[in-house]
Amino acid sequence: MTQTASSARVDGESIFLTLRSEILSGVHQPGASMREVTLAERFGVSRTPVREALSRLQQERLLERVARGLQVPQVDPQQVVQIYDMRILLEEEAAGQAARSRQFTDLMRLEALLQRDRELTDPDDHTRIITNLEFHAAVWECTHNPVLQDLLERLSTHLIHAPRSTLSMSNRWPESLDEHAELIHAIEVQNADAARRIAREHMETARKLRLQLLRESALHQPLRSHNRP
Repeated sequence: MTQTASSARVDGESIFLTLRSEILSGVHQPGASMREVTLAERFGVSRTPVREALSRLQQERLLERVARGLQVPQVDPQQVVQIYDMRILLEEEAAGQAARSRQFTDLMRLEALLQRDRELTDPDDHTRIITNLEFHAAVWECTHNPVLQDLLERLSTHLIHAPRSTLSMSNRWPESLDEHAELIHAIEVQNADAARRIAREHMETARKLRLQLLRESALHQPLRSHNRP
């Protein structure tokens, strides 16, 4: 009876949420395939709810259709840069609105997340991605602007296709946490101008580091062979 009850809770929605979380956190790397049969066996369901979940993931552009089926999208350098450009604008606006609209409980959550992240001991790349997303999402919530939150959430999903986080470069992780602390202070004292500046500089640094990673990745791409006629 226990097994039956557990199986009954596994539907298209729960499968979608599980796979979405796994893709966003980097469990499934770019190029990883998603097959209905394999997933149906994993979740112990028919292929119908799996197909429903995969369709929703494709709509969110977390999956793309290729010749052999569905896979986690490969990195598109130009699109990544475009996403960073938009995030700089939106993160700046969110920080300003957060400073004006934040509530006491919002500040408590931001401070708790920062303390948690500072107490992590040499976190791996996956952990840094997840905790950083949670902190930024908490800042967005401070705006109490659901439209802005939705736009930022949609943009953030597209950056997961980059296989390595900028937070794992050099001393970026502790530097990023210091910047998070500065942002919290600006939001706490309701200094919207300072909050906007800190958020913009924070994201501009991320963009610069991402460009560096993309250039390094391009150097390791195999050259196309040119066959003589």
